Amino acid sequence: MKTTAELRQLFLDFFESKGHLKIPSASLVPVGDQTLLFTNAGMVPFKDYFLGKATPPAVRATSAQRCVRAGGKHNDLENVGHTARHHTFFEMLGNFSFGDYFKREAISYSWEFLTRVLNLPEEKLWITVFEEDDEAADIWLQEIGISPDRFSRIGAHDNFWAMGNTGPCGPCSEIFYDHGESVPGGPPGTPEEDGDRYVEIWNLVFMQYDRDETGEKHPLPKPSVDTGMGLERLAAVMQGVHDNYQIDLFQGLIKAAARICNVSGDTIPASLKVIADHIRSCAFLMVDGILPSNEGRGYVLRRIIRRAIRHGYQLGVKDEPFFYKMVAPLVEQMGAAYPELVAAADRVEKQLRQEEERFSETLDQGMSILNRCIHDLDGTVIPGEIVFKLYDTYGFPVDLTADVAREHDLTLDMQGFEDAMAEQKARARAASSFTTGHVPVLPEEYQTNFTGYQELETPDCTVIAIFRNQEEVDSLQAGEEGVILLDRSPFYAESGGQVGDQGTLRCGNDLIFQVNDTQKWGKTHAHIGTLEHGEIHKGLQLLATVANSERASIARHHSATHLVHAALRRVLGEHVTQKGSLVDAERLRFDFSHSAPLSFDEVQKVQRLVNEQIILNLPVETAIMSYDEAIQTGAMALFGEKYGDQVRVLKMGAFSTELCGGTHVSKTGDIGYFRIISEGGVASGIRRIEAVAGPPALDILEEESRLLEGLGSLLKVQKRLLPERVEQLLEKNRELEKKLAQLQQGKASEQMNTLAEKAQNISGIKVLAEALTGADVKTMRGMMDGLRDKLAPAVIVLGSCAEDKVTLIAGVSKDLNPKIKAGELMGKLAPLVGGKGGGRPDMAQGGGNQPENLSSALDFVVDWVKQQV
Repeated sequence: MKTTAELRQLFLDFFESKGHLKIPSASLVPVGDQTLLFTNAGMVPFKDYFLGKATPPAVRATSAQRCVRAGGKHNDLENVGHTARHHTFFEMLGNFSFGDYFKREAISYSWEFLTRVLNLPEEKLWITVFEEDDEAADIWLQEIGISPDRFSRIGAHDNFWAMGNTGPCGPCSEIFYDHGESVPGGPPGTPEEDGDRYVEIWNLVFMQYDRDETGEKHPLPKPSVDTGMGLERLAAVMQGVHDNYQIDLFQGLIKAAARICNVSGDTIPASLKVIADHIRSCAFLMVDGILPSNEGRGYVLRRIIRRAIRHGYQLGVKDEPFFYKMVAPLVEQMGAAYPELVAAADRVEKQLRQEEERFSETLDQGMSILNRCIHDLDGTVIPGEIVFKLYDTYGFPVDLTADVAREHDLTLDMQGFEDAMAEQKARARAASSFTTGHVPVLPEEYQTNFTGYQELETPDCTVIAIFRNQEEVDSLQAGEEGVILLDRSPFYAESGGQVGDQGTLRCGNDLIFQVNDTQKWGKTHAHIGTLEHGEIHKGLQLLATVANSERASIARHHSATHLVHAALRRVLGEHVTQKGSLVDAERLRFDFSHSAPLSFDEVQKVQRLVNEQIILNLPVETAIMSYDEAIQTGAMALFGEKYGDQVRVLKMGAFSTELCGGTHVSKTGDIGYFRIISEGGVASGIRRIEAVAGPPALDILEEESRLLEGLGSLLKVQKRLLPERVEQLLEKNRELEKKLAQLQQGKASEQMNTLAEKAQNISGIKVLAEALTGADVKTMRGMMDGLRDKLAPAVIVLGSCAEDKVTLIAGVSKDLNPKIKAGELMGKLAPLVGGKGGGRPDMAQGGGNQPENLSSALDFVVDWVKQQV
């Protein structure tokens, strides 16, 4: 039996023997792609190669890519532990051709690997092709010799792949493995195809078209191949099992989880499968720099971790952290293939344990509340109020609560949850979608030579192509917007966080094209703008002039980011690495890894250190060298960035050395003055500095000086005495606020006494149902609690109207709950004002949109209580 590790290596070695470059797995965080939460397929790291935006290191490549599907459009989280083949983390084996070989070779390679290298029986394999792809069908049937009895033509839903609504696309050919007649299910394309008998193991995608905005498909000049085969599925086939969790890799992790959680017996609980799956996604996400947080990728990671912890709790692990102990078994299983996991193991263990300890503080309380709710539940829906309380107070992600509910055949009141979220003005987090930002596929000969390092004005730039509305045209007329491609240009195309240049393209005084932005289109620089005068046609020679003041300001800000990076590492430590940046003419933004907010003194130290380097007027030097040579010289490379064999190294004295292709000042003194304007967090473990340099920084100094002068004049003190004067005013304000609170408390107490006098006595129970004028929910709740305690045993209902909306609060003394329940009362009351409501036996809330019925609804309360007693 071949192990999972052996199968991974066999695949890579096979395609390396076929002339493919072996590419290491890319990060789970897609580089430069904000349209995806995570790398979720083997082709994602090669997206720019398929789109023609970048040049691949080789025309043939192969990889074993780490992938995560949890969150966003591609989300398998809720199915993990309940099915045989769903995972949050998986490995995608792939071979790729970037304009080299096509269908014949791709099909032949796949067949050779499966039947000759792995020795799978031909009669166990079933082939599908796109229903219109006669070329692929002929190769399979005529050249490979597949039996027509094990061959299907399938429609576009399953056998036509597209990167997005526009861009590269093409037909697929899928290879299925037949587990035999003893397993339920039918062949692909039949009504019984959802059974487990036929399992897809390999998908061959033939990218041969470029689809435009109208949906029309145009043949690509260089068709490409993208294939993907799930390693876990292949291992299951080769090891003779139907469930991925039975393969050697998962069995090792499941046994480790059972040992750590002290679980024994022959039956494998689903919770052990969840833990074994989740440690893979959690550990590798942390390896790639993601930390648990309350938004974006960090929140998905937090959800997965907490789901695993809850399953440990279900297995009886309640006294101490356990999940972090799964890192060592994972390293044992996958460390040889992924040395980055070995290097980061200690850090991952520490971060996992911290997150586990944080959640464990509230897990037991939250589970007690949830279990009690399930026990007392009258029906099959867990109230939204409980779901929100678990989310807001105890840190339970909604899908964790849904997980528990599903185990008890229950559902969640999601509308009630959303209402509670809206009440606290919680922000909804939007899932991402995958779009291509369509760039036309360009001929190989379309290339731009960048001259902007040496000059801002380049004459005799030849127009090699013109685009209008994404379509290549022969000319542009005055007033039309378009894109101009030149054979050479001083315009910097946006990349590495630096925005594209602006300026003009001219031909004498008769032609002026205003460049508003410059982007990379494959190997060209795309000058995007409007033709103000004249006519542009292909072959015309133009004078390209970059806007000098904007470029100079951008250069100051870009050079300042390098100084900021180096200064942060000196002030905070070597763990600081760049996580993102934006450099334009107005400001700079720099994101970096650090676990805590910067103190005022730390911000000042960074700012002072940068300005000291500016005063030293250090030379800014560049050199072109090999990547390995650059790293040996101490240059910092950004994690996840793609670098070619030759790189540009930018050095500022002995203070900063980085790989960078951007434009910069000649000496640090050219930056002028540097000023940090803000520092804050953007995600757990990620901080952001925003700053300005040069004239914008001087503008801030002047504005602050005017502001202080104005405040001093207003408060009639010298500027140096402003802090003392402001403190005096704040102290006086605190005293006034204290007096106001005392007055308001007295007024509320007086109002409560007045209301209490209106209570009716029904069989020894004080019943009060009154409308309040202009009261908000918080005030009503406080008033209800006070009246319920004051009049106990009591039934209290308070109502209020605002902007045609009715709010109702009900409270019932707990010793009355066996007979009278606030939630039941609100269920009857809220519909009378055109709404709905519910809650606990002692407190409930509701509302509606019929304020004219509030009075009659309150009258209903007394009659209802009489019926209950």
